[in-house]
Amino acid sequence: MNHFFRLSILIIFIVFSCKPAFSQEKNLFSLYDAISYALENNNELNALKNALSASERDIGIAKSSIMPKARFSEDFITTNNPAQVFALKLNQTRLTSSDFAGAPNSFNDPGNITNFLTSVALEQPVYIRKANIAINMAKKEFSAQGYTYLRKQEALVNNVVQAYIYVNTAGEYVKVAQQGIFDAKEHLKTAESRYKNEAGLYSDVLRAKTAVTEAEQVYITSLKNLNIAKRALGLLLGLKDLIEVSNTVPLIELKDINYYDEISLCRNDILAMEVNAENAKNGVKLANADWFPTIATGASYNLYDHRSPFAAEGHNYIAGAFLKWDIFDGNKRKYETLKAKDKEAEAQEYLEYMRKTVSFKVFEAYSNVQEAAKKLELALDALKSAEEGRRLVEKRWENSLSPFVDLMDAQTNLDKARANVIKSSNDYKSALINLSFESGIINKDLALSEQQVIDNNTELKD
Repeated sequence: MNHFFRLSILIIFIVFSCKPAFSQEKNLFSLYDAISYALENNNELNALKNALSASERDIGIAKSSIMPKARFSEDFITTNNPAQVFALKLNQTRLTSSDFAGAPNSFNDPGNITNFLTSVALEQPVYIRKANIAINMAKKEFSAQGYTYLRKQEALVNNVVQAYIYVNTAGEYVKVAQQGIFDAKEHLKTAESRYKNEAGLYSDVLRAKTAVTEAEQVYITSLKNLNIAKRALGLLLGLKDLIEVSNTVPLIELKDINYYDEISLCRNDILAMEVNAENAKNGVKLANADWFPTIATGASYNLYDHRSPFAAEGHNYIAGAFLKWDIFDGNKRKYETLKAKDKEAEAQEYLEYMRKTVSFKVFEAYSNVQEAAKKLELALDALKSAEEGRRLVEKRWENSLSPFVDLMDAQTNLDKARANVIKSSNDYKSALINLSFESGIINKDLALSEQQVIDNNTELKD
């Protein structure tokens, strides 16, 4: 299972590391170009990718505790310690009968001796219960980190799409503002013409000029908002430039809320929490492992020489096995076990809370979609009414049946209605995307896997 998960992680790395085709000169991105580029170049996500890789290294670190170990050393000592002098001469095979002459005085004052010790040692753990549990915990920790990383990917996709929608919205606001300027200038022309023909009032001309100025102010603000939106999208993509968008966001089909409730239980962050809860149980096992003994074997081969390193006046080997079993450790194991059980209960409570939170988030997101759909419907009706109202008032004003202020009010209502339709339409798309994100299926709903190419020559190395 862990192998399959690691393979999935690698495939996702590859999927989102393919360079998108876009014009770098103009920074023009389609939606899928923007998503792919962000998944490859977003600094925060890349940092998390490195953290995930570091987590995988912990598996190797844990495995090292049960692997054989080899050690080479070269030591030098000089001493006049009687016991050491006698032992070193014996190890160097230089002990002769003359060394016993004058005993015991020669033993008490043997003089100085030097020794070079060249040693090669091997050690092989046989049974370390704690190490095996630690390896399993490291694997599960990496698995949990992987699910967390995948959820961060989904969050980035959601943020990119939301920013992309906002760029589209801001761009449409600019168009509405331009249309507002055009309409205001047309009204100004008509007002000036009527005034020259003595069919209108000069106050109407002044009001029309004011309307043009206000429309131009709205345009300036909308243009500023558009540039900020483009720069915000660029930040998500790991760029410092304004990003141009080339298309709109696809409209996702809305399903029944029960579908989203059920599928959200497989959200990556819930899966990560489930693995953490399972790992907390292993924490109890890890604490209990101290009650078991540790068994290992070892051997060393030693060279002794009093003149130079790596030489061998004498040589010997040592081989053996050892068992270590702590009978009493001051109740440390007892309290570590109790602590691990508390951590297990804590993890279970967090898992249950997350499930309930996700269910609420799905409900909230679904309610927002329903609200956005209704607002869009009302906005479209309001736009029809505003267009017809402006048309009727304009005719009445041209026939001197209504004051110019009525036309200005009608035009203001039309401008608001146009902007509201754009906002409501994009809010509906945004709500649908957010619902997919909260349900954990945003990649599936956007069909991202169909937009990428996987390098089949890449292999997973255990």
